[in-house]
Amino acid sequence: MADAVEAVVVFAMRLGAHTIWTAIAFGVALAPACVSAEEGFDTEHIFGFMIGTDVGNPGEREFQTQTTGSFGKGGGTYRALQQEVEIEVVPLPNFRVEVGGTATLHDITGVPDIDDRRQFNFQGASLDLRYRLLDRERAPFGLTVAAELHGDRIDETSGAKGRMYGSEFTLAFDRELIPNYAIAALNLIYQPEWARFEVAGVSEKSSTIGAAFGAMVRVRPNFLLGGEMRYFRQYEGIGLGEFSGQALFVGPTAYFQLSEKSRLTLSWSMQAWGRPAGSGGNLDLVNFERHQARLVFGVNF
Repeated sequence: MADAVEAVVVFAMRLGAHTIWTAIAFGVALAPACVSAEEGFDTEHIFGFMIGTDVGNPGEREFQTQTTGSFGKGGGTYRALQQEVEIEVVPLPNFRVEVGGTATLHDITGVPDIDDRRQFNFQGASLDLRYRLLDRERAPFGLTVAAELHGDRIDETSGAKGRMYGSEFTLAFDRELIPNYAIAALNLIYQPEWARFEVAGVSEKSSTIGAAFGAMVRVRPNFLLGGEMRYFRQYEGIGLGEFSGQALFVGPTAYFQLSEKSRLTLSWSMQAWGRPAGSGGNLDLVNFERHQARLVFGVNF
């Protein structure tokens, strides 16, 4: 059974961006026109790799699945897939809590400094807390602070076993550029990570800072289309020690309001520019991947 699941997922990972965006075109054509747009935007889920400042209304509960694929390193074959299942609740005004569990699939062959492996494992669990400080309907812009904490038994990049602990702190801003038609968002990101690998007993610490900008336009009442641009710098140590590398990702995002209670977000990014420390290359395929893709499906219950 595990081999069958793994084979299906690997096949899905080999589908290119062309297939993904062909599916979007069909989705736009077939999406029900009767789904009406509310006044303004709900930015909680419209972005792919970024977050908006909305956190939902008190008492809301949501189930969400998030599939993230990473493809391409400096050589060989590299494919990594994360499947996360999440439950979101809004217990208080402006405060959202999310708990999740993640499984990973790695298909790695001939990549420098990463062992070959083809495996499917339970990776770990996460807790995501968000608090909205400013509501853009009552302030010049929306402002939310988010903290995600996770503990893993599988390294998300290499697939190696060990103990990994990390967090992601995000300061999110957003503002409607054209009421009910166009919206933009800015994320400022800090990600410290700790890891101790099982086989070699080696411990590593790293940190990443980044800034991301995204914009979405309402094409139809139930369909938004836009893009995201994300820039990251990675360092050794959790205190931004020795510089390791940098990368700029750019790509499109599409959001579908499938029904009153269900939604779908598709996003794809390619590394447009990057450079590892001590190299004159135009891409950093040591610390980052060449392509990243994400599919998010959610439903209120």
